[in-house]
Amino acid sequence: MSDDLATDVPLAAEQAGITLEARFVPAPTSVSPAARARLSTPAPAKGPLPALDDAAGWRAHVEAVNGAFAAMMREPMHRLPATVRTETIGGVVVHVAEPHDVPEENRDKALVYLHGGALVLLGGECTELFARQEAASNRVRVYAVDYRTPPDHPYPAALEDCVAVYRALLETHGAERVVVSGASGGANLAAALPLRLRELGLPLPSAVALLTPEVDLTESGDTFVTNRELDVVLPRGLPEMNRLYAAGADLTDPLVSPLFGDFAPGYPPTYLQTGTRDLFLSNTVRMHRALRRAGQVAELHVWEAMPHGGFGGAPEDRERYDELAHFLARHAGWAPPA
Repeated sequence: MSDDLATDVPLAAEQAGITLEARFVPAPTSVSPAARARLSTPAPAKGPLPALDDAAGWRAHVEAVNGAFAAMMREPMHRLPATVRTETIGGVVVHVAEPHDVPEENRDKALVYLHGGALVLLGGECTELFARQEAASNRVRVYAVDYRTPPDHPYPAALEDCVAVYRALLETHGAERVVVSGASGGANLAAALPLRLRELGLPLPSAVALLTPEVDLTESGDTFVTNRELDVVLPRGLPEMNRLYAAGADLTDPLVSPLFGDFAPGYPPTYLQTGTRDLFLSNTVRMHRALRRAGQVAELHVWEAMPHGGFGGAPEDRERYDELAHFLARHAGWAPPA
């Protein structure tokens, strides 16, 4: 073999790779002006997180983050055409959002929505605000589960709450009329929920939507490196929060990191959404491949230059909801986009 080609000697894992020089990465002209503006706004600097065993520090951190997020989102979310009431369903707090306009096909349907926040953050009022957004955008009744979170309630508390709410909804809706959707950390729960329901012998939902999913808490995918600092929403991984959530459980356990689950026996049709600048792009791509290798119905939608969670209101964000509506029209009997 010539000297300018790779040698036959295998490299150690830590040696296999390439080194890149620092460079400016422009916002591409291939996306809308609103999207370009979002890509030019870097994520705010964040201080150090509390130690894993500092429960009081984590409670204070969660309270501060949740309060800041709710203050930022309260006014625009309350302008959306939806109303919300808070109920206890299956012993769990749930924010039930009703859109003002519900197509005929959607009136007997239910969307169980599992909020993001790294499985630690964005409960309480934040979840209520998410419920409004999902109801108005999806034109369906939304059950946003305000699941328990660390530091006081690590795994499996959140998944148990999701099971409890889903089990209760089976009595009023039936599995064939329920879709489970989750974003980021909530998509971890949305992906794990059918695996747990199958273990319990319960019927599975008609479809699952995984939006920029946090399905691998080992963070072993390629884009945890290649999109590091490029994602203006989630610039770095979440190893501290992953360990806080898992509380000593094996991070490769399929109910902790559902990417490693067995999807062969009748897993529901699954919609997966991400973007080329999303830190969780690899999570989403690998989850799609795992589902397809198991022979399941799975659609992967990747948006140009989109960071974690979307562009924050650019035209491309409306496309995300429209594509999900098309998918659910085909697989769950929902109305197509207006």
